[in-house]
Amino acid sequence: MQKVNWGIIGLGSIAHQFASGFNHVVNAKLLAIASRNNYKINKFKNNFEITQNFCFSDYESLLENNDIDIVYIALPTFLHYEWIVKSLNASKNVLVEKPATINSYEIEKIKKKYYKEKFIFTEAFMYLYHPQIKKLFELIKSGEIGELIFMESFFGKDILNKKSIFGFKKKKKINPKNRIFNKDMGGGAILDLGCYPVSLSTFVASINKKVSFEKIEIFNKNIDIGPTDVDIDSYVNLKFENGFISRIGASFCKNLGHKTQILGTKGKLIIEDTWTANPPKIILKKENKEEIIFDFDFRENIYSYEIESLSDLILNGKKKDFFGLTIDDILQNMKIIDNWKS
Repeated sequence: MQKVNWGIIGLGSIAHQFASGFNHVVNAKLLAIASRNNYKINKFKNNFEITQNFCFSDYESLLENNDIDIVYIALPTFLHYEWIVKSLNASKNVLVEKPATINSYEIEKIKKKYYKEKFIFTEAFMYLYHPQIKKLFELIKSGEIGELIFMESFFGKDILNKKSIFGFKKKKKINPKNRIFNKDMGGGAILDLGCYPVSLSTFVASINKKVSFEKIEIFNKNIDIGPTDVDIDSYVNLKFENGFISRIGASFCKNLGHKTQILGTKGKLIIEDTWTANPPKIILKKENKEEIIFDFDFRENIYSYEIESLSDLILNGKKKDFFGLTIDDILQNMKIIDNWKS
């Protein structure tokens, strides 16, 4: 079977989680890695059996390699813009870890100056590729819950009281050099976690009707700022032009869970674990009180769906049930995030 060759730039903890996904797919191969840290290169090479001549100590060398079809950029957020541009200029398909950039201005520059339609450029929201999101789309599209009224979706982790923070060992005090607490490095709960419910809100709002995202009303904004001047607990309402309202939140100091609830005129949908699909389950509650549960096969690594879907897209072309974000989707979501943060 033909396989798509992937390269990874940046070998932090998220890259390890992503790379493990290749064990669950047949249409993709992790061919190359790049890091400026030799220890990380050697560890990654041994863990994932990467050939030595595809282990690069500089990012440019990976981009110059013609065997690589698509690049996954897993660098800290403040470095994304530079390496998105360089990857696109090297004629590579690009998957960039969320959030795609620090702000919408950077995405606008990418769209105007560097983006080419013949190449994939998308943001790494792994949850969008899971079968439960396809089922969610089908249920809303078919009118199972009627017209959309309200949605509630959060992503929050009490990382301030844990021993580690996304792979970083936590010290007694918040370290302003840690990327998630550093404003210049793209820190803050809104940018790091809030991008998830923002992306789902715009996805859901546009399933049945094309909506103008320039006309989104943002209200009931509540933002708590931490000691390093980044937001650590924040909530906001998004009202779309079709009247649909989404209440979303992001937190570094509260365990908000991963549940999403979507209310319509004829019923309600509940996703038990929206972001990691553990368990993968959707509950449909009809207005006549009938309850239908949709279960899905559990796959150990959720990133594998993303790898599989993007590889299939490269091999076979566009598919109508592909739910990855376009550059316009990424731009509109970043504008909402900018507004939420301001």
